[in-house]
Amino acid sequence: MTEVFAGTIGEIIENNDRKIIKHGKLEIGVLHRNGELYAYNNRCIHQGGPACEGMIIARVEDVMLPDKTVTGQRFNHDEMHFVCPWHGVEYDLKTGACVPNPKRRLQKFDVVQKGNEVYVII
Repeated sequence: MTEVFAGTIGEIIENNDRKIIKHGKLEIGVLHRNGELYAYNNRCIHQGGPACEGMIIARVEDVMLPDKTVTGQRFNHDEMHFVCPWHGVEYDLKTGACVPNPKRRLQKFDVVQKGNEVYVII
């Protein structure tokens, strides 16, 4: 396994809580949210778009009455997603699971923070 320097935590936070790094032919998105770091292959499973470069948003969920009538929608900030900017495919920030089909997911990498420096384990 190889530790790849991704930058400083400050660089990642200042760049909309993300940084895209390259290691050979591999492109990796390093994402930050609430003090946690996540790293994924930056290749969308849908059509190869830049999966890690879209918005980071709270999960949108339906608000339903007991009879299953939908009365609106709300954001659930307990589950954050990131969205591929090509076609809007959403991924769970913590797991990399594809929201419409959780059996499919992005390749995930471990992230290590050493002081102010961030490394991705490949």
